[in-house]
Amino acid sequence: MADTITTLIPQEKVEKRITELAAQISKDYAGKELRMVGILKGACFFLCELAKQVTVPVSIDFMQASSYGGHTESTGTVRIRKDLDESIEGLDVMIVEDIVDSGRTLAFLGEFLKTKGAKSIAYCTLLDKPQRRVVDLKADYSGFEIPDEFVVGYGMDYAEKYRNLPYIGVVHLDKDGRTS
Repeated sequence: MADTITTLIPQEKVEKRITELAAQISKDYAGKELRMVGILKGACFFLCELAKQVTVPVSIDFMQASSYGGHTESTGTVRIRKDLDESIEGLDVMIVEDIVDSGRTLAFLGEFLKTKGAKSIAYCTLLDKPQRRVVDLKADYSGFEIPDEFVVGYGMDYAEKYRNLPYIGVVHLDKDGRTS
């Protein structure tokens, strides 16, 4: 059976908002260099589009961390599956995430990167679900606040599918968490 996906945020709106975020980041980091740390796998599409439009010097690294483990709900435990490749000692660091849900992963990573000597930590997310937050965390840069729906596209997946959708869509799940 084919999964049912409806458009939540069309491609044009996503692209316009990324341009706006890049302009704000460029303004806020004028005269500085920025290390963007993308959280794999979901943030790669967003990070690439964002970094292309930021006008200050940017270097990029990636981490992989998760509190989902293949489920649609957070397990509550954050695991680092891939650490940074380069030192962030003394750098302005921006953690770039696809979506902030419970906030556990970003809060954990922020504290973790502080122990690695980052000069500053900022959080940037394409999507935000503040009603799902279980930790006190607010993104410094946020693309869209969205309802409590399971979303895919623009890097976000359902069972590793749909990351390549150029828009943000809602996957319709039945009461047992299966696609309908």
